[in-house]
Amino acid sequence: MKPIHIKPRTIEILAGIIATAMIVTGIALYAWNEPSRLQQAQAAQLAVDLDGAMTLYAHNCAVCHGAAGEGIGANPALSTPALQTSDPESITKIISRGLYGSAMPAWSLEDGGPLSEYQIDQLVSLIQNGDWQATQERVVNLGLAPLIPFVSEADPEILAGLAALPEGGALATGISLYAENCVACHGADGAGTTLAPALNDPTVRAQSAEALERTLRLGVAGTLMAGWEKALDDEQIAALLELMLRWDEVPGGAIPAPDEPILVTEESLALGSELYTASCANCHGPTGEGSQRAPSLNVRSYLAETPDAALQQIITLGVPETSMPAWGDRLIEAQIQAIVGFIRSWEPTAPEVAQPVRVRGPWWQGSTSAGSSPQLPSGGATTSASPDTAQPTPVGGDLGKHQGSGAGGANSPWVVQELPWYQTLDPRSIALGLGVVFLASLLVLVALRGLRRLNR
Repeated sequence: MKPIHIKPRTIEILAGIIATAMIVTGIALYAWNEPSRLQQAQAAQLAVDLDGAMTLYAHNCAVCHGAAGEGIGANPALSTPALQTSDPESITKIISRGLYGSAMPAWSLEDGGPLSEYQIDQLVSLIQNGDWQATQERVVNLGLAPLIPFVSEADPEILAGLAALPEGGALATGISLYAENCVACHGADGAGTTLAPALNDPTVRAQSAEALERTLRLGVAGTLMAGWEKALDDEQIAALLELMLRWDEVPGGAIPAPDEPILVTEESLALGSELYTASCANCHGPTGEGSQRAPSLNVRSYLAETPDAALQQIITLGVPETSMPAWGDRLIEAQIQAIVGFIRSWEPTAPEVAQPVRVRGPWWQGSTSAGSSPQLPSGGATTSASPDTAQPTPVGGDLGKHQGSGAGGANSPWVVQELPWYQTLDPRSIALGLGVVFLASLLVLVALRGLRRLNR
């Protein structure tokens, strides 16, 4: 058979054709996959931007626009379809430069704010593409949820009495509007909060009606006081103005502190469970059933009658003249709220009648009585408040039942009754005590026998 001779030139041409075909195929495949690759890259970058934006929102925006972008008072909601489909440049401009005539300040570095262009773009992405439920969870987990409830309910009996006064209808309307829109910042009965000054004040009533109306309509630049001109009509603004000028005629308690549940997430519940086990279970029982040291918490009547704000106050300030210490100097507010949220999670399955358990502890600790230095669940001791210690105003709920020497008196569930010493002993403590007595007796016998040998 005659051998086939392939010229080098032919090999070069074939190699060139194969290489060209491979290049063309590669370009075609790249072009085919490029849209999908771009989408994946954009989705990954958006996820990074949204994650950073949720933290930025928690630190800078939640106090005015709510934990889930729901809006607070005159501050608008951000979780709206209108903003999701709005022009991104318009939202960027508002965040960067602020909004004239409102409480919205400028946030860009160029305008004196704290945020860079990239951070503002992240917030715009959150407004248009974010998950507001996840944002709320981030705000709560960072301990930055707005702590003041936003809506209250005016006392209907007081409203009925005020309606009988001259121009009483407008005054009653003003109270209702205040309870719905203003109590978040200006507090119950207009007493003021850390966010805004008191309105139930002689210096406010001394101002002219024109000046007060101008503030209501246009707000106060550089503060959280937004203008209400677009949120309320002329009649409603006039009713609020009537309230501000005649607040001295309104009985106390007309606008009570609102009762809003503390927001919880899976992370905050886990934290609350951990903190409760470490700091509370030794006295109140593993699941709040109560013990010889402290009252039951996991009981339907108590959870139904005690709002979250009251639970938070009790944990923070303690209960004078009882063994309930103040935890406000040991735990930060977010941790105390996590404990409150964990306790509240018992309510759906709380029993009608508590079944207290006997918690174990060193036999020498026994039961602490009022006026002593009770042992804390986490170790150490706390001194009970003296009778002349200032008593803070309750935050809502029937706290008189849980205030030791208050309305509940000796029947209060917060009063820890002193038990006979023998009722505080458990089998392990008894066995330990008997063992110590036996060893001591044995040592005495050995010592006596040794003395007898020495005397012989």
